[in-house]
Amino acid sequence: MIYERRKKINRQSKYESIKYFEQLVAEVIEELPERLRNKVRNLGILVEEEPAEDLLLELGHDPNEHLLGLYVGTPLPERAFGEEPYLPDQILIFRKPLKRICKNRQELREQIRITVIHELAHYFGFDEEHLEKLGLD
Repeated sequence: MIYERRKKINRQSKYESIKYFEQLVAEVIEELPERLRNKVRNLGILVEEEPAEDLLLELGHDPNEHLLGLYVGTPLPERAFGEEPYLPDQILIFRKPLKRICKNRQELREQIRITVIHELAHYFGFDEEHLEKLGLD
């Protein structure tokens, strides 16, 4: 997996800083079971401040609801053997919406974990209906 930061912001307190948030994301990824991490190929996990307005419009996302993360790519079950190589898939984690819904550091870390798992599930081919049944909505 590839991990990088996209946008810079003014740094405030440790809890508010992008560096701290990125560290939480990295820790969550490292804590995933090794057998799961070993199955992930050609996938970048990126931190962005907010989803772009045009992205929300394109997705038909309700602007009153928080988009916490997004999987961009072709799920593994939809890939055909012998097709041209795919560009790296991406999981986007949106920092500000996550911070808005969380009251403290512990809650933020847990919500990041849920969001990363939710988006990884899309990479592995799970749809929203299946994720709801698993409690990952």
